[in-house]
Amino acid sequence: MTSKSMLLSVSLAVAAALASASVSARTEIQNKGSDTLVNVAQSWAEQYGKINPDVAVAVSGGGSGTGIAAMINGTVDIANSSRKMKDKEIAEAKAKGHDPIEHIVGYDALAIFVNKSFPADSMAITDLAKIYGRGGVIYGRGGVSKWSELGITIPGCKDEIVVVSRQNNSGTYAYFQEAVLGEKGKFRQGTLDMHGSKDVADLVEKTPCAIGYSGLAYATDHLKALCISPEKGKPCVKPTEDTAFDGTYPIARPLFMYTDGVPKDDTKKYMDWIKSDVGQCIVAKEGYAPIKKVSCK
Repeated sequence: MTSKSMLLSVSLAVAAALASASVSARTEIQNKGSDTLVNVAQSWAEQYGKINPDVAVAVSGGGSGTGIAAMINGTVDIANSSRKMKDKEIAEAKAKGHDPIEHIVGYDALAIFVNKSFPADSMAITDLAKIYGRGGVIYGRGGVSKWSELGITIPGCKDEIVVVSRQNNSGTYAYFQEAVLGEKGKFRQGTLDMHGSKDVADLVEKTPCAIGYSGLAYATDHLKALCISPEKGKPCVKPTEDTAFDGTYPIARPLFMYTDGVPKDDTKKYMDWIKSDVGQCIVAKEGYAPIKKVSCK
């Protein structure tokens, strides 16, 4: 081997070693959970990577239950959830040596979506309970399965209510159950349980007889988001960022991230950035309500 080729080989080896060292020095934050939060979480990760290229945030969905399970098992740095962790989940995590710390990172109005052909613009939570509940647990009345039972006729619909829900590992599912059906309320049988929020919106858009619930960020011009009242005869409130933030919308909720203990080092810097004006403007851009009033360009 000539001295020139030896020099080239050494240079390549040094370059490879430096590249390997650079990759190994890069911090990776594992972030998993809520499908409601997955789009904003991906936006956060992408934008943060531009200002801090030494940190890579790996985002995946799968539902709040998936993120919480990962937090319990210690396989994730940040768990996204559209519901609070249950006391038994926190206890289980602590029994395994983990300490979930709650962070509110935004607010969401859980929208009730119907097809564009739906003739009404509002609905009462009491009627939602009749549609989604098993035997009308809270209100002592049987559930309904036909739109005509609520005095509604929908063009192109054969009257049967197509009840669209989420899978039971979803935080959106758990929150809807608590807010609409009550602490002991159960979902009716025969619901179409979608894997993600977008799946709910897509099905309702294509199905005149359908009704579904999802995060406000999944609202489109091809759907109708109903104005919701606590009961018939009471004023209804539209789902918006403002009504989610001030809590006037009846089905508004905070959105959570959980860290294992008080965040430190790169995880702390990332969480602080998420709560900053820049991070919260991304929340607003994705269709949710920030945790504070921010001025965004």
